[in-house]
Amino acid sequence: MMADQYRSVAVAALTALLSGCAVGPDFVRPGAPVGTAYTAAKPKLAPPGGEPAQRLVEAGIIPAAWWQAFGSPPLDAVVRQALAENPSIAAAKATLAQMQQAVLQAQGAYYPQLDFAASAERQRGPGFALGLLQGRQLPVFNLYSVGPTASFSPDVFGLTARRVEQQEALAELQAYQLAAAHLAIAGNVVTQALTIASVRRQMAALQEILGQDERNLTLVRQKFEVGRAPRSDLLTAETQAANDRALLPPLGQQLAVAEDALAVLVGKSPAEWVPPAFDLADFTLPAELPVSLPSALARQRPDILAAEAQLHASSAAIGVATAQMYPNFPLSASLNTAALSATSLFDQSSLVWTLAGGLTAPIFHGGALAAQKQGAIDGFQASLATYRQTVLQAFGQVADILRALGHDAELAEAERRALDAATTALDLQRLSYGAGRADALRLIDAERSAHQARIGYARAQAQRYLDSAQLVVAMGGGWWHDPTFGSAAVPADPIPSAEAQP
Repeated sequence: MMADQYRSVAVAALTALLSGCAVGPDFVRPGAPVGTAYTAAKPKLAPPGGEPAQRLVEAGIIPAAWWQAFGSPPLDAVVRQALAENPSIAAAKATLAQMQQAVLQAQGAYYPQLDFAASAERQRGPGFALGLLQGRQLPVFNLYSVGPTASFSPDVFGLTARRVEQQEALAELQAYQLAAAHLAIAGNVVTQALTIASVRRQMAALQEILGQDERNLTLVRQKFEVGRAPRSDLLTAETQAANDRALLPPLGQQLAVAEDALAVLVGKSPAEWVPPAFDLADFTLPAELPVSLPSALARQRPDILAAEAQLHASSAAIGVATAQMYPNFPLSASLNTAALSATSLFDQSSLVWTLAGGLTAPIFHGGALAAQKQGAIDGFQASLATYRQTVLQAFGQVADILRALGHDAELAEAERRALDAATTALDLQRLSYGAGRADALRLIDAERSAHQARIGYARAQAQRYLDSAQLVVAMGGGWWHDPTFGSAAVPADPIPSAEAQP
């Protein structure tokens, strides 16, 4: 009966030794923000005139292919090509795979390490080396041995567990960085495509203006030839036409830069890939823009989640440093055969086995272990501050874009009214000049105002598209709905109440 009790106590002690406990802090996700708005006043996205209205949808669903809301099949094809062929995404995927292998490597310490060893020696030594009588000298002899060895260090204080936790957090960090790369590439493709469409719209408007310049120049030349206009009017009209033509090359350069940038985004050189001829008329301005609550944004933006994963890794680093201050209990075993001749290696009498256990406890390391732990705590505090800053920057970005969307709607309406007024004024000045009731200066001024209004309206229209895309990107872009990310999607646990502490 007493023997059974001792056996039970021994089994319990061995189980505790092998399972161990993880020292150091257990990570707790930072608490989500409690606010419900990004700005003090909700922006108005419905212009009072005839411009398209938009509406913010709180807690709206953001699809993975969010760019399809712009209704452009060529844009959808280019975005998918970029996501498939961009080198930055390929690099992020390879780095994620590398980090996942690092997790498996760290998990290997949970299991015994088995090796196979073989040796052949030729030696000579005193007899007492083999337990013989002192004074007898051994002859020169050969010694052969072969067999497996095993070693194992029980994770008594959680050193292995914390290292695995740290590597898992770093792998999670890389998974979120891959999501961030996806989001950035898709957002940049949409931005460059809309930039191309915007510049092409401005160039088309400028071509119309150049046509008007030619008509005005013809009108002034006809009056000059019949003596009804001075030469100064003709020079003024020629100067205006030349100045307007000078605006075309800079727009052409903007178009070339956007096209080259788009080629690089899809993993091609500008010489081997030409983007589609995007036109602003081929895009649909999204009528509804999803806006996540601040508490949800902190759980879906990949840059915030990456900062949180880094915070988790820093927390695990404290556990690693703490566990290294505790004893280690290495175990080893071997089962070999040893003989003086190779032909006798596998005789039963040649069997040699060993079992060994040890203890290694740090006593004095000159303060290195304590400094290592304190450094890990300081690193955690730095990661926590970085996480908070990342959240603040994300909220600031969303607030800026929301305000910009409201101003975009106002600007588009104002530019349209300015264009209508400037076009009417130009038509009247052209009729007045033809009838001899106005001079060339008034005509040129009216033409310049119409030109500026037309270009301004084109830019204002394009800016609404651009800021609509930027808002979806700032919300995280719906990457967590993409099945290709698998377990890297947004963690399922909702909003914890406590903040991570070391």
